[in-house]
Amino acid sequence: EQVSLGIAVDVEKKDGSRALMVPTIKGAEALDFKAFHTYYEDLIRRTRENSLTADDFQGTTITLTNPGGIGTVASVPRLMSGQGTIIATGSIAYPVEWAHATADRLKALGISRVMTMTSTYDHRVIQGAESGNFLKTIDELLQGEHEFYETVARELGVDASVVTSAHPESASAPPLATGGGAVPAAAASTVSQPVDEELLQGVQAATSLLKAYRTHGHLAANLNPLAGHGKGDPALEPENLNLTPELMGRIPASILRIGVAGETLLDVLPRMRDAYCGEIAYQIEHLSSHQQRMWLREMIETRAHRRPLEDDEKRQLLRRLIEVYQFERFVQKAYLGQKMFSIEGLDTTVPMIDEIAALAKRDGAEEVVIGMAHRGRLSVLAHNLGRSLESIMAEFEGSKALDAVKRTDALRAGGTGDVKYHHGAEGLLETGQGDIKMRLYPNPSHLEFVDPVVTGAARAAQTGHAGPRLHHDPKLAVPVLLHGDAAFPGQGVVAETLNLQSLRGYTTGGTVHIITDNQVGFTTDPHEGRSTPYASDMAKGFNVPIIHVNADDAENSIAAIRLAMDYRKEWGRDVVIDLIGYRRYGHNETDEPAYTQPEMSAAIKKHPPVSEIYAKALVEEGTVNEAEVEEKAAVRREEFGSIHKELKGKIERGEFEDPTVVGTGTGELDRTKSPDVETKVSEKRLRTLNEELLRLPDSFTMHKKLRKPLLKRLEILDDGPIEYGHAESLAYASLLTEGTHIRLTGQDVERGTFSHRHLVLHDEKTGLKYVPLQNLSGALAPFEIHNSPLSETACLGFEYGYSAASNESLVVWEAQFGDFANSAQVIIDSFIASAESKWGQTTRLTLLLPHGYEGSGPEHSSARIERFLQLAAEGNMRLANPTTAGQYFHLLRRQARIAKARPLVVFTPKGLLRLGDAASKLDDLSSGKFEFVLDDSKAAERAADITRLVLCSGKVYYDLENHDRRDAATNVAIARVELIYPFAKSQIRELIASYPNLTELVWLQEEPKNMGCWSVMFRRMPELVPEGVEFRYIGRPERASPSEGYTAAHRSEQERIVLTALTS
Repeated sequence: EQVSLGIAVDVEKKDGSRALMVPTIKGAEALDFKAFHTYYEDLIRRTRENSLTADDFQGTTITLTNPGGIGTVASVPRLMSGQGTIIATGSIAYPVEWAHATADRLKALGISRVMTMTSTYDHRVIQGAESGNFLKTIDELLQGEHEFYETVARELGVDASVVTSAHPESASAPPLATGGGAVPAAAASTVSQPVDEELLQGVQAATSLLKAYRTHGHLAANLNPLAGHGKGDPALEPENLNLTPELMGRIPASILRIGVAGETLLDVLPRMRDAYCGEIAYQIEHLSSHQQRMWLREMIETRAHRRPLEDDEKRQLLRRLIEVYQFERFVQKAYLGQKMFSIEGLDTTVPMIDEIAALAKRDGAEEVVIGMAHRGRLSVLAHNLGRSLESIMAEFEGSKALDAVKRTDALRAGGTGDVKYHHGAEGLLETGQGDIKMRLYPNPSHLEFVDPVVTGAARAAQTGHAGPRLHHDPKLAVPVLLHGDAAFPGQGVVAETLNLQSLRGYTTGGTVHIITDNQVGFTTDPHEGRSTPYASDMAKGFNVPIIHVNADDAENSIAAIRLAMDYRKEWGRDVVIDLIGYRRYGHNETDEPAYTQPEMSAAIKKHPPVSEIYAKALVEEGTVNEAEVEEKAAVRREEFGSIHKELKGKIERGEFEDPTVVGTGTGELDRTKSPDVETKVSEKRLRTLNEELLRLPDSFTMHKKLRKPLLKRLEILDDGPIEYGHAESLAYASLLTEGTHIRLTGQDVERGTFSHRHLVLHDEKTGLKYVPLQNLSGALAPFEIHNSPLSETACLGFEYGYSAASNESLVVWEAQFGDFANSAQVIIDSFIASAESKWGQTTRLTLLLPHGYEGSGPEHSSARIERFLQLAAEGNMRLANPTTAGQYFHLLRRQARIAKARPLVVFTPKGLLRLGDAASKLDDLSSGKFEFVLDDSKAAERAADITRLVLCSGKVYYDLENHDRRDAATNVAIARVELIYPFAKSQIRELIASYPNLTELVWLQEEPKNMGCWSVMFRRMPELVPEGVEFRYIGRPERASPSEGYTAAHRSEQERIVLTALTS
């Protein structure tokens, strides 16, 4: 249920007696601070004015009372029936032992006022730990954590600096004496002493120096395995600030507000260099949150994340690096010349993912969701996902002799498969905290487009759908994205994905980004591929901290992960790790890098692998010996050789079968017909749902312009017109009461681009939101709706990932106009249309793309039906163009309930949304189903007279049917094809057969001839056309642009098309 916060109000009656009133702020969890404040003030005013209604007292789940207002220190009230918790706040006062101290004394000692807060809770529904955590969270918020005060300021429209620059009063300098008053003795003695200007200047220079280390220390860090320390910055040199060793020795470290140990600046400076200029470095000073900057400084300067590893941890880390190196070398030698996109030069990626998994499990996660491009993917599959080495090797064997390898492609049923370094996988990884599920999402060669897919999948894994309320717990799954150094700044989808991190409908509690920075993009040098010093610099624009680390430093690579995971746990935001290494070979193993990077290639050939570097360091410190190191490598080589030999024997005997997969990888998709599904809803249920959708809280004031059209829905349900928006809300409501979770997102979806939906209502007086679909009494599943940012690629990718991970949910994405989907073409092509064939990954993601020619110009007319038809094959998706509200109702319900999950693209109307002829009646929803083809109801009675059958799809039907020449065209029947794909062959054949005297069959469309459905109809219809019947096209000629730019030209062309169909 929603949180209804009762506010205990002491009211004085006219006779002087007092009464306690407890009105309720309903839906408090959904309010921002401004809306809460507005609601609160209005509620208190109405309480004082005695103008409350009964509704204002109903549904209270938690109550706030304030006995401290009359001086009570603590209070433990008694629960009333139906209450879960009462929070009581005591007086705000100094502790009793300091109650009589002077103000100067209190300030000097930093004594603050204290408030006691108690939680009286019903132990049947709330546990003690839950109550304690609740009070702990309140304390954290009051202390300024989680950006509480910044959020309040932002929501009130107040400059955030008002709170970010605030500090305790005790930290302020004493006021200067004014007038002729006496100067305090302490101050007088200070002023009378001579000022050591050199020391004061030294302190000022010291603060500048320390700030430079925090801001620019990374420029002097040893981050590049091939080049050593960076060139640094003049601000990092003490002599440039006139700081001599003698002067630095006089500056106490205690006044510098730093976390490193030491008595003086001279002591702490080497430790600051180690903290900020070593093999790990940071960019954090760009963060807008003061609290986050302070937290990160403390972590970095106290080395909290860089605690020395235990000997066992070091041995485990070395073993992992040896495993990775030996795997890469073995596969390269065994399958010489085949592409594997080696991880060498960034080997530490594997143990870094291990560490993420271990820390995620420690913090309560059940799953780590990973997205990455091809480089290093096989090592991640083998080591982090636990995919069998035999199955990986079999894919290399399969490229030699497909017929000899059974089931080497990870597909559920048929499909054409994909290259080995694009596949996803699931597995369990053993950690010291227990096993955790690891999920690597499949990806296409479009490097970064898997990013939003992974974050969407993680959001789904974090979300519980049981019951009518959504339960989102970000700690349950940790999204991890591995980026290329050229792709991170180069691909716009990265920026779009970063922008989602803090949005309510998209946040995942923080994604860990690792840039696998090999300092070259295919053959392009960094200075040719970006305008910034680092590959990670773009992240600064999204308030994301950046950790740079040298990939040859294995222990600091682990330290980077520890800091990143602690930051995510503390602040719930994204973090970027720039892992700077190199690429030992070319872009792939068949490529020669020396053609374009000869100097780098020469340096890499001489450079030892990180496993060798780390082994040498551990040998020198005595943790391991050389014999142990060689033994680990030899054992791994022998294991690989044995697996390889056994696999080749199995293949030769035809016995190999990968237990992790079930498809052949060489066949077609499953195209069998899905069982019929019932989509009708009883009249009784529809009436009940209709009433609930229009039932608002008594205190809620609907906007005056909405009252008539929305409340009219109560009167018109039986006989109509039930318009599209009305039918859609009833479809969603019915599904929610049947247990289907619905997630609806997109551009302006709450209201609808064409102001037809209004699923989220705003109180005309307070601005408060109310969502009727989230308050249905019979709902068995939650409904969520979110306006998206104005981007398509990341938003659609996110919804694809969500739907793939939550296959039983109805996930719907709507574009503002249909052609906006152009900006998400990679997601459509490489995921939605082909994922089942490539990876066996299905989804019931639904796209709503407004489509129709109404004179709005080339960019707002066409949703590009032809492009989706070009992608449609093997039953991989469904395309529909429903022309009545009832058809739309049944289509949505069919998509949610049908057994076979497939993507659905709906070419939704614009002008039909309020057209009376396109509206439906109650019995259209309580009976029937989604019809693939709609016949001409008026022509059925004169079927023998029909000589011309016009087939069309979409809004153009009404242009034909409502034209003033229509009645005269008695020989013409007009039918609609509602299901565009799969091709409704049997239904169209049956339709044609119902008109025995046809001489002409026409396909008519608004779109140009090279667009729309004609390309499919041209190929598919001839086999259905009876002998002696002419089949021809009517519509716009072939055009480069979808439609006319001038309204008059549009009308003229539309008139020509209609008249040709009715009269020619």
